[in-house]
Amino acid sequence: MAAVAGHPAAARVRQKEFRGATGRRHDGWVAHLSTAELEAGLATVRGSPPDQGPVELIVRRPAVDEREALLAAELDVAAGLLGDTWPVRGSTSTPDGSPQPHAQLTVMNSRAALLVAQVPDRRWLAGDQLYVDLDLSPANLPAGSRLAVGTAVIEVSARPHLGCAKFAARFGEDAWRFVNSRTGRELRLRGLNARILVSGTVRLGDTMNKLAD
Repeated sequence: MAAVAGHPAAARVRQKEFRGATGRRHDGWVAHLSTAELEAGLATVRGSPPDQGPVELIVRRPAVDEREALLAAELDVAAGLLGDTWPVRGSTSTPDGSPQPHAQLTVMNSRAALLVAQVPDRRWLAGDQLYVDLDLSPANLPAGSRLAVGTAVIEVSARPHLGCAKFAARFGEDAWRFVNSRTGRELRLRGLNARILVSGTVRLGDTMNKLAD
């Protein structure tokens, strides 16, 4: 699948943090937002539509700390997003160390991603594969909810998707605490885990639709 114009075919994530003249931490791109600044953006995130919304970014992880922004991707029930490292990442939560089947795919609200990233070209640092303008909260999409995207169908997993040390390094410790907070979990600001039920193709701009039970 072709990479998005304007993006390199693969970009290595810079994780070193700095402290600027103002004393605020930044990572070489932008100063990290404070909790108050992040909370000020919640109204925008809450405005995402509940039933359908556009896919605004598709990302493949060809290697650790590398990203490819794609115009289209193949979602496969066995292999996940084709070309992504999910099949070889393994998991400590499975008996044999195999990849976690309920975390085949991760989806993040595009408004939440932009809030912590601040500029569109930094959203993909979150490490998710699909970024969509859709209300991902458990109240709207409880575990077991099915979503049609392109010609594929995915299912929301019960397994929580939470911010980690890399998320803190890229977006700041306040952002890490913010997405893992009670409010963050209620809105699924960090995103959700999903498994692929029906293989298919997803393209940039496709609509993700919540399917009826």
